Amino acid sequence: MLMRIQKILAMSGIASRRKAEELIMQGRVTVNGKPAIIGMKADPEKDHIKVNGKLITRIEPKVYFMFNKPRGVITSLSDPEGRTTIADYLKGIKYRVFPVGRLDYDSEGLLLLTNDGDFAHAVLHPSKKISKTYIVKVSGIIEEKDLAKLREGIKLEDGMTAPAKVKKIRETENNSWLEITIYEGRKRQIRRMLERIGHPVLRLKRVAIDGLRLGDLKVGEKRPLSEEEINRILKLSI
Repeated sequence: MLMRIQKILAMSGIASRRKAEELIMQGRVTVNGKPAIIGMKADPEKDHIKVNGKLITRIEPKVYFMFNKPRGVITSLSDPEGRTTIADYLKGIKYRVFPVGRLDYDSEGLLLLTNDGDFAHAVLHPSKKISKTYIVKVSGIIEEKDLAKLREGIKLEDGMTAPAKVKKIRETENNSWLEITIYEGRKRQIRRMLERIGHPVLRLKRVAIDGLRLGDLKVGEKRPLSEEEINRILKLSI
């Protein structure tokens, strides 16, 4: 995408647009080895732009992906113990992305990936109160009084949790399946809440983040977010 040189310099953090114009007029900026002039345009992804002989960092476009994380995978781009990480599933993504938040090693489901810090902030910051919905299998038959506790808030070692939305989906002879929606992002929060009421988690899958749903995306697969999905989150960063 062609942009004016001064805009490229500003977006790269080299200087303000006004200062960038001064650098251009002083002959300190080159494009593909030739002196830049005011009004010149270039493609930051293709052209070699230098300031004082130093190649500027190319501007990467913002990208956004939804990933269905499998169980037994680390939500990290590397692991000193050599375990499988989400990086092993990111082949085909041209730009370096990072996970927005985490899912435990034993948890699965929807994980967002991006290189946009504003987008990540909108998802993670407590003030935004982004909803996160999980399907959870727990040990034992959970009673209505325990569901009420989850809906009111559970006292954990790091304080009371905010009220959760909880719905029992089904139960078997020994287990219960729940749909739980929370608006916080404490470490292992769902697991700790259920352990506190005596129903340890056997399986946990995140299926939605503020209306962005996993849908039929297969385990281990990823897809780009639509423009509508991106804007749904970005509007919260304003």
